Parts: sequence; structure tokens; C-alpha cells
Amino acid sequence: MKLVPAQSPTATKAYKMIVELQAHFVSELERVCGTPSGTSSFQEVPWLRDQGAHGGGKRMVATNTDIFNRASINTSQVHYDDAPTKPLASASALSAIVHPRSPLAPSVHIHISWTELKAGRGYWRIMADLNPAVENLGAKVAFDTCMQLAAPLHYEKAKAQGERYFFIPALNRHRGVSHFYLEDFSTKDAAVDFAFARTFGLSVISCYASIISGLISKKAVVNKEQTDQQLAYHTLYLFQVLTLDRGTTSGLLVHSENDLGILGSLPAFVNRSLLTAWQKNMPAPQDQLVEDILGALPQKTPCPVGDEEKLKLAEAIRKHYQTHPKALELQASGDVLPPTVSNHQTAKPMR
Repeated sequence: MKLVPAQSPTATKAYKMIVELQAHFVSELERVCGTPSGTSSFQEVPWLRDQGAHGGGKRMVATNTDIFNRASINTSQVHYDDAPTKPLASASALSAIVHPRSPLAPSVHIHISWTELKAGRGYWRIMADLNPAVENLGAKVAFDTCMQLAAPLHYEKAKAQGERYFFIPALNRHRGVSHFYLEDFSTKDAAVDFAFARTFGLSVISCYASIISGLISKKAVVNKEQTDQQLAYHTLYLFQVLTLDRGTTSGLLVHSENDLGILGSLPAFVNRSLLTAWQKNMPAPQDQLVEDILGALPQKTPCPVGDEEKLKLAEAIRKHYQTHPKALELQASGDVLPPTVSNHQTAKPMR
């Protein structure tokens, strides 16, 4: 079984770029972690879509190490070159999350993807958000400044969309402190757009590595209050991803061949009691979704979220939205609702 890449030259170029960003991210993390030459904190895990006929990808994963609670730097390319009735030509993406072990070091989420439709249109999705468990104003200022410098023409719009997308109504708060989100992004100059996506990715990756350098040291003194704050924040992160994140839900609904990669953003441990307390804040039928999430997790705190739990969570989420398709309207959005799921489905014939 071998991964068959998309045939489109623009998809080929986009995939090459995101693979380079993945390598850069892993390299930067290894550098700031002081990983000895010839070794790596990351394990390479490939996956295939339809045995590779429609693409696949590779994720670089580190879980529960001396430095990382969980880190997952994922690349993927899915295409339908041999399926003319599907609207989607190809989708190429970098999707990365890093949760450091130390509560003093903030988590980060970065997503850069290129979607190409058979109707001829293509667009970017560009996201970055900083997620500290323990308040760190210096890290927020540094990350905000980096994004402003990397996207001077788009920062204000992306910040507004990000603050909307990462808001959690049930808890009346945001998931993180710095938010950047451009959905359905394109201008009249494709070359400029490509250069912007690449430069933005390189900039925020290097900025994040600079922020956590020194904060991830095993010698840093951490107290119980900070450890508890991190567990509570990781619970918040899981709550937002599984109940609101449209990209995560869409990925699970489209196929089941990369569940572990799609849920690679989940931290290794959460506070089950806290998650249970939030259930009452959810509108129907999302309160049932939280019940199903709890049913997929062990009944203890700290509650582990390993591969077995992630597979159960993926099935619970799929079943929930198949039973309650209108509940998708309760998920997070920016200014645009991308038709991600319908892009993968067979187009209905014209009448």
C-alpha cells in the first residue's frame, strides 16, 4: 500500500510546503528541548486514506515524555482525482498541537491548509492560537506581535474571527489568549497567498519555540496549584475541541481512517470531575454529547486520554452528529461556514 499524491500542481506545491513546515516545527522543538543529536522525542506514524488511493499523511507524535504532555505535528493530503462526482479535488493540511509537560510553558495550536475544488476555486485556512495554563503576559505579547508582523494586512480580521471561533459559550470564556483564524482565504494573487501562508507558518513556529525555550526545563520549580491549573486547562481544551471545534468534527464525519490523528490535539490527562460539572451548562442535545464523552473516559482523575479513549471518543462524536445532524449548527464558526463534509460527498445531479 502506497500513498498516491494529488495530481494538481498547486496541491503538489502546497503539500510540499506543509511537509517542510512539519519538519521545521519538529526541528525547532528538538532544538529547544536539547534533544541529543541522532535521537528524537517524536515517533513517525503514517496513515493512508482508502489504502493510499486517496492520499493519507504522516504525524510526528510525542506523548508523556520528560518535555511533552502531548505533541502531535500532523500532515495530510486527501484527494479525489478518480472520483469526478465529488466537489473536492484535494485538501492538504498541517495541523499541529503542542502541550508541554510543564504548566509554565503554554500550549500552541497551528493549522495551515489548502483546499482545491473541482469547480476551479481554491482557498487557505490559516489558524494559530496560544493556550497557557498559567498566565504569562510576556508570552501573549510575543505571540500577538509575531502574528501582527507576519500578517500586517490580515491580523485584525483574523484576530476577530479567532476570538469568535475559540469562544466557549457554556463557560463564557475563550480557549486561549491569542487567536488568529482566516477561513476561506484567497486574494487575486495566488503566488502572494502561498508566500503568506508559508511565511506565517514559519514565523509562528519559530516564535513559539522561542517562547517555550527555558520554560520547559525539568529544573523549573512547579507547585501543586500550577499543576492543578494545567489539568483544569487541559480539560477545557478537550471540552472545546470535542463539543465546538468544527474542523475536528468534520474530519471524524468524513472518514474513520485517521481518528487518532484527528484527535491528536487532546492532552494526555483531564479532570473528569470538572468535565462532569460543565455538562449542566450545555444546551440540548449537546448535554448528551458531554454524557457520551464522559462514557468514553475512565472514571478517575487525573483521567487518562490515550489511544483507546480517543477511538471511543471518535465513535461517540460520530454517532452523536449522525443522530443529531442539526447540532452541527451549535459548533464554532468564524465569518464563513466551510462546507467541509459536503465537499467529500458525491454531488447531487442537476435537475
